[in-house]
Amino acid sequence: MTNGAKSINRLLLAAGLFGLTGVALGAIGAHTLKATLTERGMAQAWETAARYHLYHALALLAAAVWIRTGDAEDAARRFIWAGRCWATGIVLFSGSLYWLALGGPRWLGPVTPLGGIAMMAGWLFVAIAAFSKRA
Repeated sequence: MTNGAKSINRLLLAAGLFGLTGVALGAIGAHTLKATLTERGMAQAWETAARYHLYHALALLAAAVWIRTGDAEDAARRFIWAGRCWATGIVLFSGSLYWLALGGPRWLGPVTPLGGIAMMAGWLFVAIAAFSKRA
């Protein structure tokens, strides 16, 4: 298996796992934890975390499909970096919001924007890929 194929498989694995956990955590927040989150005033934070979690799981899937079907090696590298940024962003942004919503330590507050920056960096890599040379 080539490094490119391994990267695609990693993106697909991340997309599947983040998609699965995004749906599960969204459902848990809407049902199991609804009263607790509402009482803490954190229902909106949980919903935002789940929404961005799922958006970026779909973006990971799209990146893997694009790399698998595309023919521009230079652009593929950019999409791989986009996927890495998005995965990091999901963990930092959504993860910190989930934890804060459940009463996690306040020092997590500054972690959330770092995750947002990672997500934005991923989208920047997509924009840069538009200018990549064809293989």
